[in-house]
Parts: sequence; C-alpha cells; structure tokens
Amino acid sequence: MTGAEVLDIATQGIWTLLIVSMPMMLVGLIVGVVIALFQALTQIQEMTLVFVPKIIAIFITMLIALPFLGATMSAYMDRVVDMIIVGF
Repeated sequence: MTGAEVLDIATQGIWTLLIVSMPMMLVGLIVGVVIALFQALTQIQEMTLVFVPKIIAIFITMLIALPFLGATMSAYMDRVVDMIIVGF
C-alpha cells in the first residue's frame, strides 16, 4: 500500500464523517440560534433551556436521517473492504 492510497482512504473517511454528521450539526445549530433569539427577545436567561430542545431535535433528525446515514457508512465500508480484498 502506498502513501497515496492511505491518504485516499483517509480523505474518503473524513468526507464520510462530515456527510454523516452534517444533518445533526445543522439542526443543532438552527435550534440553538432560534432559542438564543427567543431568549434575547424575552430576556429569559436560563442556561438549561437550550439543551432539551436541542437534544430532542437532534434525536428526531437522527431517526429521520438514519437510512441515509447507514447507506453512506455502508458505501464507505464496501469501498474499504473491496480495497482489502483486491489488495489495492
């Protein structure tokens, strides 16, 4: 295995990680901003108000995106296994 092949596998792994984590991160960001705006408008400064809606929104997003996440990770694993079987 050459250095270029190792870097290729690592690059694909990092892209897969970003693609898999992106839906939850975006939903967490959007919910956090909305709740921060709500807190700023109502002057409610409760620190724990952010956590429960964020956790619920991220959990629901994960349930909805689970088939996509599984397919993406499975495709990456198939590529890695094919490289192992073929011997690069």
